[in-house]
Amino acid sequence: MTPRRPARRRGFFRKRRVVVAASTLAVVALTTAVLENIDAGANPDGRPRAATVSTDSWEPHESAPPSTSPSARPSGSPASKSPSAKPSASEPASAAGGAAATGDSAPGSAAEKDSVPLTVSARAHDWEGYCGTFYLADKPPAQVPLPPATLQDAPKWVGDAGAVASGRHRVSLAVQGTGDKAVVIESLDVRVVGSGAPLAWNAYEMGMGCGGGVEPREFGLDLDAARPAVRPKGGQRGFPYSVSQSDPEVLYVTAHTDTRDVQWYLVLEWSSGGRQGTIEITDGGKPFRTTSMTGRPLYGYLPGRTEWETQEPQQ
Repeated sequence: MTPRRPARRRGFFRKRRVVVAASTLAVVALTTAVLENIDAGANPDGRPRAATVSTDSWEPHESAPPSTSPSARPSGSPASKSPSAKPSASEPASAAGGAAATGDSAPGSAAEKDSVPLTVSARAHDWEGYCGTFYLADKPPAQVPLPPATLQDAPKWVGDAGAVASGRHRVSLAVQGTGDKAVVIESLDVRVVGSGAPLAWNAYEMGMGCGGGVEPREFGLDLDAARPAVRPKGGQRGFPYSVSQSDPEVLYVTAHTDTRDVQWYLVLEWSSGGRQGTIEITDGGKPFRTTSMTGRPLYGYLPGRTEWETQEPQQ
């Protein structure tokens, strides 16, 4: 009897080792599956992660939620689910831009389903001309650089002057599909994330005496309204619009305010091939900012001059 007991113990431990080994393999397999899911850019619930679109960049890139201002980020979802813009005052984007899914994957693949089928390039300071373009700067005229030689240098001038768009603020959006399927721009909405008293700074007009400009494909945005909305101007038709890789679209949004200092961003809603989603569009990861210039000391620039000239404040 005594010699048989160790045999039973050995059998028991042998079975236990088999169970433990099987459990360990199951845990390793589960962990590997989760890590592969994360590496594939998916959330645990299977939805694609939000990505970030930088201004002046044609391609969105993935970004984890930071902490200071809303980001421009696209998201996709099946058509059976309502698209949701995720307005937040805490997600800056990188101004450098990055790569995003471009729709080059095989049709029907998981990567294609998770990719955003369009790209957006946003110019936060798209001057159509020098006249009628105003900014506030917390500096005297002698310390504010003269307007740039070309309109393409407007963003650099804004940064060098530490200026904020005032009165009238024009933003352009270049939208293009990334694959063979057409993409429908369903709507373009605005989210206001901050509003306060106008800045008590000096106002500067980029050009005087050069006449007004033409407003092509222009949309207006009244930031003084109780519920600001993007609306067609000059007889332009409203949404929806259709874009593709070979047929892009450029939209111009001109925001204005006479009474407030407003921080805001745009939300573009799209649909394509049974899918839909939204893209949040900001100024390089920060909200666009537009302030009133009413009653502020005003200075203007005449082409060929070497300094700012005093003007009557706008009332």
